[in-house]
Amino acid sequence: MDLPTTATAFGVSAVLFGLSVWLDRRPYVPGKPWRFPARLVMALSLLVMLALGAHLVSLVTGRPFTGRTGF
Repeated sequence: MDLPTTATAFGVSAVLFGLSVWLDRRPYVPGKPWRFPARLVMALSLLVMLALGAHLVSLVTGRPFTGRTGF
């Protein structure tokens, strides 16, 4: 993926993360039968943001992202 595509995907996942935080903080309404699994979406979007953030760092710096072990 190139830089604009990665930055757009990062932005979309950040917006999705913010939306799921907002949905998770809403008060529970008794009698409402179904509640959106906001914490699951929050966790998945955070994982996507971490992976895309590492990819953005490698695209901006020009060096592949390596972990602490060097792989």
